[in-house]
Parts: sequence; structure tokens; C-alpha cells
Amino acid sequence: MVERKGIGHPDTICDALAENISRALCREYMQVFGAIAHYNVDKVLLCGGVAQPVFGDGEILEPVELYLGGRVTAELSGRRIPAADIAVETCRAWLKAQFPETDWERHARIVPRFRPGSGELRSLFSKGKRVALSNDSSCGVAFAPFTGLERAVLEVEKTLNGAQVKRAHPAIGRDIKVLGVRRGAQIDLTISCAMVGRHLPSIADYMDAKAQARKLALEAAARVADCELDAVVNAADDIERGEVFLTVSGTSAEAGDDGEAGRGNRVSGLITPYRSMTMEAAAGKNPMSHVGKLYSLVASEIATRIAGSGAASAASCLMVSQIGRPVDDPQLVDVRLQPESDGEKATALARDIVREQLQGFQELEADLIAGRRMLF
Repeated sequence: MVERKGIGHPDTICDALAENISRALCREYMQVFGAIAHYNVDKVLLCGGVAQPVFGDGEILEPVELYLGGRVTAELSGRRIPAADIAVETCRAWLKAQFPETDWERHARIVPRFRPGSGELRSLFSKGKRVALSNDSSCGVAFAPFTGLERAVLEVEKTLNGAQVKRAHPAIGRDIKVLGVRRGAQIDLTISCAMVGRHLPSIADYMDAKAQARKLALEAAARVADCELDAVVNAADDIERGEVFLTVSGTSAEAGDDGEAGRGNRVSGLITPYRSMTMEAAAGKNPMSHVGKLYSLVASEIATRIAGSGAASAASCLMVSQIGRPVDDPQLVDVRLQPESDGEKATALARDIVREQLQGFQELEADLIAGRRMLF
């Protein structure tokens, strides 16, 4: 069983807003302070609004509410940054980019609730010289390669939310969740797909859009999974009663669904109960010092490199920090692998890959600030 919550799902919206605020703060810190200051903005809560979707039209009656929490350094050495304003502007810009047909000035109420971090953590953050010190005792975990089911679930959501599909089928909204179950050689996909009312004049058009979404999903899954495939779109619909997944904006956040950072996809982009996972929310955490974010990404790179080396068919990696230790000096790195033939060779290669990856934290930090790493 594998699940993915697409970019328009309320939980994923919260992850995306947290990470975009994080990146915006980093850029402002570098410009004003000359260095990244202590912060973590990984607490975002979305309270759904009230909407009245209808075929061919619709209206949002009460706004979505977004509460932004976290610890932020807003003043350093006599200089200040407008952290709350930066966060609000970042949220509105992201919402407008993802849902351009919705007026988020009217339909989103954004409430920043940032506070300074504790003196102990701020002091710890400033002590790192050669490399940042971990500001938490935490872990990251990853695995490679993906199974056919994992690849299929990821490919289906990315296809349905891709620019090409949105241009050709504007009725398919951004709020898409894919849950896949494999029994032997059979994969069954349950797809929740918000439909946009203004592009659907009637219930018949809605049914056509559902059929098109199913067709696209099965084609996407077939590209990456060699299994028998079936899919159901919007399984809770009651067509006779007219009860369908119709929205004004393309996301259930407008009415009836709430969201929270960290409740959705892991750094793999998936929710994988049959695999090792961590409860850490990566989005919004400091890219210099929070190992809940950094170690999840480094563990993923280690596992992927080992599994792709030819020496092992599969690998998993668990990394554990201790607060106050340099981020490149984990308390534990536990790699488990399935050697292709020579176990000693595979183990030696794994050690080399771990050592190499532990030297790349500055490059990883730059990638995170630039938005070049998938976190959800």
C-alpha cells in the first residue's frame, strides 16, 4: 500500500508554504545579515473555508485560514527583517501561482504567529564554525529503489498535476490524492481528484472528466509498472444524488478539508507504511542545522547511490543525530543492503558513499535554498 498527496491537497499545501517561507527567510537573512540565522517555520495549519461550487460556476463564501507558526530570528546585531510580512507575501504568491483563477487576497486569511527561539538554541546555532551544529536530536531514513507500485503512484499524481494535462483538461483540479494497493501482480489505484466547476457545465461533463482522469492515470501507471492495473476516480461520488467532488478553486481546502505541515508525503514524495519512515516534517526546517530535514535527504542519496551502483539490488539508510554535534558527524549511520553477489565489496562501497555524502552538507544547503530538492 502506497499513498501520495498531490500539490493541491491541504496537507501538501501546508508543506509547500512552510518550505517556501523557509527559502524566503534564508534569502532575506543572507541579504540583511550576511548569514542564515536560527529559525524553524515547520508549523503551518490550514483551516478550510466555505464554498458553494456549482456546475459552470461557484463561489467561495468564507476564506481559507492559514496559521503560520515557528521560531524566527527577526533581529540580529541591531538589524531587523520583516519576517511576518515576508511569510504572508510568500504564501499569497505561492497560492496565486498554483491556483491562478482564485483571488487569494480575498479568499485566504493568513495569520503569522512567529516567536524568537529559546536562548539555548539560538546560542547553539551561533557556535557552529566549520559546520553547523545539530539543533535537534533526530533522525532521517530512506530506501531505494522504488517498487513498481511506488513508481506508479508517484507517476500518476505527477501526470494528472502536470502542466500538459492542466492545459488540455482544465477541469482537473490540483487537489489529487492517489492510493495504490498491490495484490500479487494486480495494482488497484483509488484516486481522489477535485474537479473545477467553472469548466464543467453539467453532470455529464463531470462524468467525462472523471473518465479522462482515469484514462490518463492508467496510461501513466503503465509506463512505470509491469502489472495488471485498475483505477477508480472519486469513489465516494453519488451521481444520482448529484453528490460529487466539485470545487470552485480545485482544492478541498476551500471547504470541508483542513491541512497541516508534516502530515503528508515524506521526503520520498510518498507515504509508505510498508517501508521505514520517520515522523519528522522536513518542510520549513532550517537547511543548515536541522537534521530532521538534512538527514532524510542525505539518507535518500546514500540509499539511491548504493542501490544504483550494481553492487546491491536494494538499500536502506538510517541516520541519527545528537543535539550539539556537527551535522556531518552523525551519532549513527545504519546502512542495510542486499548485495548482488560480493557482500564485502558492497559493504566497502557503501562505506565510501557514506563518507562522500557526509562531506556535502554545504552543497545540500544551497540546493535547499534554491528549491532544487523534493521534500514532499
